[in-house]
Amino acid sequence: MGAVVRTGRDPRGHGRIAAFAMSSTASLAGSPAAPLSRRAVVSLVILFGLIWFSNLDYRRLVHPDEGRYAEIPREMSVSGDWVTPRLNGIKYFEKPALQYWITAAAYDAFGVHQWTARLWPALAGFLTVLFVGYVGLRIGGPQLGVYSASALGGSVWHVINAHFLTLDSGLTLWMSVGLGSLLIAQHSATTQRQERLWMLVAWAALALAVLSKGLIGVVLPGGALVLYSLVTRDWAVWRRLHLLLGAIVLFAIAAPWFLIVSLENHEFFDFFFIHEHFTRFLTSEHRREGPWWYFLPILAVGILPWLMIFAWNLRRAWTQAPVERNGFCWPRFVLVWAAFILLFFSASSSKLPSYILPMAPALALIVGRELSLASESVLVRLSLPLVALMGALWLGALFGFSAIAARLADARQPLPLLLAYGPWVKWALAVGFAGGVVSLIALRRGRRTAAVLGFAFTTLISVQLAMAGYDELAELRSADPLLKRIAASYGPLRHDVPFYSVHMYDQTLPYYLGRTVTQVEHPDELAMGLASEPEKGVATLAEWRRRWDRADQAYAIMQPEEYARLKRDGWPMREVGRDTRRVIVSRR
Repeated sequence: MGAVVRTGRDPRGHGRIAAFAMSSTASLAGSPAAPLSRRAVVSLVILFGLIWFSNLDYRRLVHPDEGRYAEIPREMSVSGDWVTPRLNGIKYFEKPALQYWITAAAYDAFGVHQWTARLWPALAGFLTVLFVGYVGLRIGGPQLGVYSASALGGSVWHVINAHFLTLDSGLTLWMSVGLGSLLIAQHSATTQRQERLWMLVAWAALALAVLSKGLIGVVLPGGALVLYSLVTRDWAVWRRLHLLLGAIVLFAIAAPWFLIVSLENHEFFDFFFIHEHFTRFLTSEHRREGPWWYFLPILAVGILPWLMIFAWNLRRAWTQAPVERNGFCWPRFVLVWAAFILLFFSASSSKLPSYILPMAPALALIVGRELSLASESVLVRLSLPLVALMGALWLGALFGFSAIAARLADARQPLPLLLAYGPWVKWALAVGFAGGVVSLIALRRGRRTAAVLGFAFTTLISVQLAMAGYDELAELRSADPLLKRIAASYGPLRHDVPFYSVHMYDQTLPYYLGRTVTQVEHPDELAMGLASEPEKGVATLAEWRRRWDRADQAYAIMQPEEYARLKRDGWPMREVGRDTRRVIVSRR
């Protein structure tokens, strides 16, 4: 039902993958619409896993997020200090330590690789899909379980974020475990003992969410619960949350690290709790502003290919939602959960596209329910526009990609790199279109489950192809190609001499160098750490000149314009490598 995305770099590989993916997906049209057997489910999970994890090592890490979140655990692993996170050797307190611990443990176990750096986000995304399927099974039966897992595993935004190294996939896993455990606990079939157990699981999951990304791990679920009670007047649910015991579990898991890191670093509390939570939310200090509708197009694209199904049935999902004997209504709760996350981050003065990822599992449960309830004819009607759009995009890319690339190209974004990405885009769209056609045929023949799986798997494969092809642009966003060219020409750069980063900081550089660098007149996001440990940076260009002149040998990286200016001023330096955005020089 899919194909494993290659891990080698055969430039023609995308064609073979796509052809196999389309032919494999075509077999779905012959699948029965009957409930899947346990063996079939296991086979699907294995196939899904093979596709999901297949290309973690293919792409080079890119600036800024992937470089940052790969380097912090690398330094943690090397130093053995698992309390104080450091980036480029400097204290870094923007986020808690859970993901750093997991990735550092992966480095210790398997070595420092691109795939071990990305392992936790990918594993978290995979587990989230499985858990959402389990929750659907528990609250609605096997069909809801399979359809909800398919809806999440084949959602564009969930797939992208699980294969891109940030903290949001891990946060989404723990928040989803909290959400799903609450839904199971409040289900009518759950006994009182099971209710208590599942609520404790929910509290433990929220503690891990706090350790993943801070107070939003409890603020978002808490706000959603308050809003749900206000909207539905269901206050009885609060008596079933096991608040006292849950709070004990929450603090027992989350509090120790915060206490220890605060005792060892006096600046932690103010920076993490005040600056990184309240200042970030209330001000535009981080320069991540956006209009109130910033997340709406991200949501619309991110929920594909299920957008029309979700939007068309949204009113019914609320008005015809089943209510448990205890008054709890899970469809309304998950809709409120998603709405609160959207409203919360829309109101924030700091916006990044991945912030709304925790909406995805909740929406997948709603989509799964609607895929179960809607007739095949309705599903065909709602899916047809998307398939037609994919076909139009494919034809547009097939005949117009070169023209689009030519318009986007400039001195820092060369045309050959953009053109190299073109075949990947074309094959990704071709797989999406072909899979959509096959799934529509399956729907028209009454094979609903085959169609749902077809849409999910072809979306997953399409996104994987597009993301694998993004490595063609690594020259623009990663230090790895430049460092490899230098190593091929001059040998590896020495580790025993200073390396300066002048008026810039490429987050991928320390990771691929396997060492930290010294920043020159560029505190940026490390301003707090440099204020605490000023000796780890160079505050002025004049001070760097004194160090550079005294050194027998040293390296530096800078932007091309900076290099040209310093050469005109007579600085002693020899260029050893460059790309369109960076120049690396040697003292001699």
